[in-house]
Amino acid sequence: MNTLEKEIYALECSHLKPDVRVSPEKLGDVLDDEFFEFGSSGGAFKRVDYNGDHPLNPDPMEINFFTMHELGPAAVLTTYQVHNHKTGRLTNRSSVWKKRSNGWKLFFHQGTISNGDVFE
Repeated sequence: MNTLEKEIYALECSHLKPDVRVSPEKLGDVLDDEFFEFGSSGGAFKRVDYNGDHPLNPDPMEINFFTMHELGPAAVLTTYQVHNHKTGRLTNRSSVWKKRSNGWKLFFHQGTISNGDVFE
């Protein structure tokens, strides 16, 4: 992995950590002000939905098959699969990260329940 890939990978891992997923403050450090997502639950969410009492699932999760594609000098797309160690569920994930004046921020995220298929 190059330096940018390592940085983005670390950011992806950070928002899956249990202590970050249940903390609006810590999650706020990762999410862009314009963040939106389509969750693996089927729901659609915006940044404001994570400001209060909407914590994410704190189950231990692991990223596999991580890839990053540069979309331009200030945007990247990541794709990967998450293994939820508590439930055994696999989800395919994609994220768009934008470089802002205060660092890389998660602009868009999608989670889709997986049958195990991934692009390698």
